[in-house]
Amino acid sequence: MVQCTGRYFAEFLQNVDNIHLQMRFSYPKMKSPSMYITHMDAEGVVLVYRSSREGLKYYFIGQLLEIAERLYKIHLDTEILEENCANEGYRHHQLKFRLNFDNRDYLQSRRVISNRQALPAVSSCLLLELFPFGVIFGRMMRVVAAGEKLKRMVGGGSLIGKRVDSVLKIRRPQGTPFTWHNILNFHSVLFEAEIVVPAEGDISSCEMRKSFESLDNCRQPKAILLKGQMRIIEQISAVVFLCTPVIDNIDDLQSMSLFVDDMNFHGLGRELVLNGWQHYSRLEQNYERAEERCEDLERNYCLLDSWKQRGDQLLYSMIPQQVADRLRQGQSPLSTCQAFDNVTILFAELEGLKQAATVDDVMIVVNIMNTVFTAFDTIVDQYDVYKVETVGQVYMAVSGAPEPTEDHAPRVANVSLHLLAAFTSIQPSLPPTVSVKLGIHSGPVVAGVVGLKVPRYCLFGDTVNTAARMQTSSLVRHNNLKYFLFHQAL
Repeated sequence: MVQCTGRYFAEFLQNVDNIHLQMRFSYPKMKSPSMYITHMDAEGVVLVYRSSREGLKYYFIGQLLEIAERLYKIHLDTEILEENCANEGYRHHQLKFRLNFDNRDYLQSRRVISNRQALPAVSSCLLLELFPFGVIFGRMMRVVAAGEKLKRMVGGGSLIGKRVDSVLKIRRPQGTPFTWHNILNFHSVLFEAEIVVPAEGDISSCEMRKSFESLDNCRQPKAILLKGQMRIIEQISAVVFLCTPVIDNIDDLQSMSLFVDDMNFHGLGRELVLNGWQHYSRLEQNYERAEERCEDLERNYCLLDSWKQRGDQLLYSMIPQQVADRLRQGQSPLSTCQAFDNVTILFAELEGLKQAATVDDVMIVVNIMNTVFTAFDTIVDQYDVYKVETVGQVYMAVSGAPEPTEDHAPRVANVSLHLLAAFTSIQPSLPPTVSVKLGIHSGPVVAGVVGLKVPRYCLFGDTVNTAARMQTSSLVRHNNLKYFLFHQAL
């Protein structure tokens, strides 16, 4: 394959990208490098090499030396002129080489061809009549002229003067931005472009499609691919894209709102369509779309997983994790009810909050409660104490349930001391009338999930009532606990 790419080594360098184009169909995940010649003389060429991977420059040099020696029987010297990272496309590692070899034979062959009698000039109108999907654009990347079929597909006369990259999306060479500089460098490479169809509602873009009666009115057609070569017209500093549509079969024509008559008269395009030959470009496009869908599916799966984790965190904030897992397994809420012989319950109440009379007063009260209770949550989590709920200005926590533990009393005692210390540290930012008082009590309880629509993990028993009374009768900034609980906490 390599030797058939060019009779001379310089021709091979100009056509390497076409080899990669063929190989990409066999290896669809291949991220091939790209190269082009910026200068040529009798002693060699200046070659620019671009790749998405770094660290392969010496491997690439070794390949060039081996190909030059074995296939073209020439001596090659290489010199790295420049190495940098470009920001264009995905081939961001760029190397510039000076390749020194005997290039006189190739230049002589070019002179022989150029000395032949030139063909008569052809007008752009005739050229675009032969290539009805072709387009001519200038150095500013504005459309100067376009074929009749292309005009009808993208909006008629309004096409002239538009930026060509708003009409055509380059698919090959892959990873190459659609710029004037790149077109000049890759003029010897096969180009493939996809027609950018205007948004729905553009009446002119539907003109051609309405002629096909079996199609629904102006429905979204299959993407149209154009394949051809970018030819430089030096006299007017313009480029003409001489291209033909990539069509597989008659069904493809119908899905694109095209007819056999729309195909070029020259070439084998019509015969290939009528015989139903499958074009590798269409297969690769389908593969790329399937790959994009897989990537979208993977992103959606990651989003689903992150939202599931958020949902779990929200659920565990209302119900203990071990209880929630039992409910997920299909157990009834009643089966989660459990009696605990001895737990320690803490109540903390904010006092001194003024009666909310206006919306502003309500927001002040809410902000105060949020500041204090957020600090309480952090401390409770440090001691593995479970926060049961907040009801109004009251904060409730328990140790020993839903996971039984023997040191529940010391844990809650430590939590209560840290709650008072935390409140003291944040009190300067609160109104002076706001204070906190705590009550603690130990004893047996029954715990379980109550409710179906908004399930809550609740505690029942005299221990809960006693702890609440201990908090009610407590002094401001004090813990109120019974004598026997005091000894348990020691």
